[in-house]
Amino acid sequence: MSQHQEQYRRKLISAEEVVSLVKNGDQIWAPVGAGEPQTIFATIASNYKSLFNVTVNQILPLKPFFAKKEMAPHIRYNSWFTSDINRTAVNEGWADFTANNFHEVPKLLRLYWPVDIVMASVSPMDKHGYFSLSLSVDYTFEAIKKAKMIILEVNPNYPRTLGNCFVHISQVDYIVESNAPVPILNIPPITEVEQKIGEYIADLIEDGSTLQIGFGGIPNAVTAALKNKKNLGIHTEMITDGMVNLVEWGVVDNSRKTLHPGKVIGTFAIGTQRLYDFLDNNPMVEMHPVDYTNDPYIIGRNNQLVAINASIEVDLLGQCCSESMGHYQWSATGGQADFFRGANISPGGKGFVTLASTAKNGTVSRIVPELKPGAVVTTSKNDVDYVVTEYGVAKLRGKTARERALELINIAHPDFRAELREAARKYNLI
Repeated sequence: MSQHQEQYRRKLISAEEVVSLVKNGDQIWAPVGAGEPQTIFATIASNYKSLFNVTVNQILPLKPFFAKKEMAPHIRYNSWFTSDINRTAVNEGWADFTANNFHEVPKLLRLYWPVDIVMASVSPMDKHGYFSLSLSVDYTFEAIKKAKMIILEVNPNYPRTLGNCFVHISQVDYIVESNAPVPILNIPPITEVEQKIGEYIADLIEDGSTLQIGFGGIPNAVTAALKNKKNLGIHTEMITDGMVNLVEWGVVDNSRKTLHPGKVIGTFAIGTQRLYDFLDNNPMVEMHPVDYTNDPYIIGRNNQLVAINASIEVDLLGQCCSESMGHYQWSATGGQADFFRGANISPGGKGFVTLASTAKNGTVSRIVPELKPGAVVTTSKNDVDYVVTEYGVAKLRGKTARERALELINIAHPDFRAELREAARKYNLI
């Protein structure tokens, strides 16, 4: 038995034993999405009454381990990006929400937040004693540096990703083995509206561009519309199934990237088993901490960086609310501001804010005279570049307030254009 294997054996414990290691008042950190330690969390959740005032800090939980009101005095979420798992908890006040730009989370963690325990799912140890953080490097890499205790859930179902994402056995306090299936996020079908938006954006993406694309119908529609492009690259936060398509079609080869040529760069991944198989030991893909991937100045070192993100509503100045419905917190800033600022720094860069023109079965315009009371401005009027609906493209960057209002009215749903013009006159925009 090697030295590394001996250390591994000594540190191996059961998920039930982890519960006794968690103390009242502990701050636990877990990775984004699929990196959460499923077996450990399920066991802690089933024993939640033995704990008090424990906080789980996480972006985008995928499973409702602690999303129950009766758990809150015992184990409480601190959400850095709200998902459907903890959205109700945040808005009803029995979970917390911390505002942030995604690239700054490691810095905020260093400056303001205690890290008692890090718990994360990883791929199995290699012969040199290293575990890969697999699907979620994000802020977890930084949390490990500060943590008083590191507990890894080692799972052979997790892909071994490459890059700046390795943790050595000597850094680890305890290991729990698991065979839980990796969480799957299925690809949603593309609607007619999303397809139209995707086609508009694809027409404006030049060969040789480097892409950041999020998850959902519109991003999937964009990737589907890029089949005839050449020499594209990827520098993103989230790696998705659509990017696998682009690689397999020969559209993405990363050959013209000015930063990390030949490489797909990301910080976390969620998708189907096809994506996870693609990531496993793939030298084309590098996973890095989020304070690298999402640093606007790092992003801007990629020429022709194209950022594509969704919004909820956009006002006539171009202020984009992408995370709340009035006071109701829907998601969070995430990396949207990071990548739009990076795209503005990038030579030849472009940033696309995407949204359907209406909501609630066509009864509500999503191009609005002013944002709802309480709405959060995710992308400021100073950072917005293009806004795209199924009715066209509004180029806002470099335009006057009058020109912006007219551009946005032209891509609003026809049923709402007259009242938007009336509002624009009232506010002396036109």
